[in-house]
Amino acid sequence: MGDPGLFQGTFELEEQVVKMLGDMLHLPDACGYISTGGTESNIQAVRAMRNRNKSIVNPNIVVPDSAHFSFDKVGDLSGIDIRRATLSDNLQVDPDAVNSLIDSNTVGLVGIAGTTEFGQVDPLETLSGIAIEKGLPFHVDAAFGGFVLPFLKPKYKFDFEIAGVSSVTIDPHKMGLSTIPSGGLLLRHSLDLDNLTVKTPYLTVSSQYSLTGTRSGAAVVSTYAVMRHLGRKGYGAIVQRCMDMTDRLVAGARNIGIQPVIEPVMNIVALDVESPVEIQNRLYEDFGWRVSLTRNPQALRLVIMPHLAPGVYILKPSGVKVLFVRYSFTSLKLNN
Repeated sequence: MGDPGLFQGTFELEEQVVKMLGDMLHLPDACGYISTGGTESNIQAVRAMRNRNKSIVNPNIVVPDSAHFSFDKVGDLSGIDIRRATLSDNLQVDPDAVNSLIDSNTVGLVGIAGTTEFGQVDPLETLSGIAIEKGLPFHVDAAFGGFVLPFLKPKYKFDFEIAGVSSVTIDPHKMGLSTIPSGGLLLRHSLDLDNLTVKTPYLTVSSQYSLTGTRSGAAVVSTYAVMRHLGRKGYGAIVQRCMDMTDRLVAGARNIGIQPVIEPVMNIVALDVESPVEIQNRLYEDFGWRVSLTRNPQALRLVIMPHLAPGVYILKPSGVKVLFVRYSFTSLKLNN
């Protein structure tokens, strides 16, 4: 994919994938490309922000404190100051905190549609209003939520339906069920894509806008295939199944006195358990299951993906009650 003239068929498929993603995100004429994942897409989105105004010598962007670590990589690579705004009690970014961090060197704002740790959605319409007022581009990182939020009820506005959103990260290799690595960067304005280009005089095309030079066509083809195969109806059924399992998990947790840190917005659950590190270790030692922990507050993090079985089981290691969804393929049989 590094030289579209040599792989014209795959390039045409990529254009169709971008259009399908744009249709899903309320911008049929979106521009963009298939990346290696959320990290590359976020790097490129921030690069597009900076390139809108290269005259700013010491640029900064404002991101939520819950933002993915890829934004730390952005700062390290580019020298852009990454300013992290504090969160409210419900773990959404505080718009007032965002506003207080903006100055004359700010080149863009970021909001999250499905935070990595808690699955929370920031107040994106409010952030968009701030971006419009300040004349700043506004990027939404929907790496996880991009293939979940369009199919939830009630609906969430998180994408180009919001006027101030200039770019969106979406990962087909997460809930889009495409092959790894498959990411996506969509932009509202073609000028932002133009601002990412470098001249490539010795290829079949005169310029290139992707971060990586050579790109695998497998990500494009697999994303095209799975999106055409499942369609909106298929994705809707998958998301509903994941949410049903999520609801069952939370209800079972409450029955034994364990509360979620926040009411799950999507199929990510953070359980407020005692001794989360001990429980994490026991689940791995006893079952080979790798579950992660959130940072602040520290909790047991479970991502309820489509391959999980709907059964709910209870363990009591060291007298500490733990509840979890069977973290395996449905063919694996476990004792209650």
